[in-house]
Amino acid sequence: MSVIDDLARELARLPGIGRKTAFRLTHHLLRQPPEQSRRLAEALVAVTERVQRCTRCRNYTESPVCPLCADPRRDAATLCVVEEPGDIAAVERAGEFRGLYHVLGGRLSPLDGVGPDDLAIAPLLDRLEPDGVREVILATNPSLEGEATALYLQRQLAGRGVTVTRIARGLPVGGDLEYADGVTIAQALAARREMP
Repeated sequence: MSVIDDLARELARLPGIGRKTAFRLTHHLLRQPPEQSRRLAEALVAVTERVQRCTRCRNYTESPVCPLCADPRRDAATLCVVEEPGDIAAVERAGEFRGLYHVLGGRLSPLDGVGPDDLAIAPLLDRLEPDGVREVILATNPSLEGEATALYLQRQLAGRGVTVTRIARGLPVGGDLEYADGVTIAQALAARREMP
């Protein structure tokens, strides 16, 4: 095997990158000035050496505590539980949530061998009382596994003196009803509210 094949094989391991795309990326990199490839390699090395999990929320960070957890302006009484660190970025883009986060590190998936002990559920429960958490927002994905994870967490949080809420689901802004699936329409109808 050549180094070209080695690089393409490693690129193909990335999510969403198939064999053909991996070879296209490899050949693109070969056409670039060597400095550009070195910068990419250095960035990859820096990420693997310097990025770690936040000791509080498990988000990716370069310091023991991430900037969100360290921000005194955030509402520590409200905790948003997400599956992966990338989900935090999605919630933050909306610009509406001012609380803190907790990253589970996945979702329950018995078929894939992922059970409750494989997720950061115990650290979540350990944060409640010392941090003064009053509300836990379950923001797992609206997939079968995400719903099962939310239901499991709801049961684990029952009787712990916190309000447990679930993010609303439904039609996206700009979406057309004729293209929405039945489950999405049903959830949108169930989460309807009175117009002012």
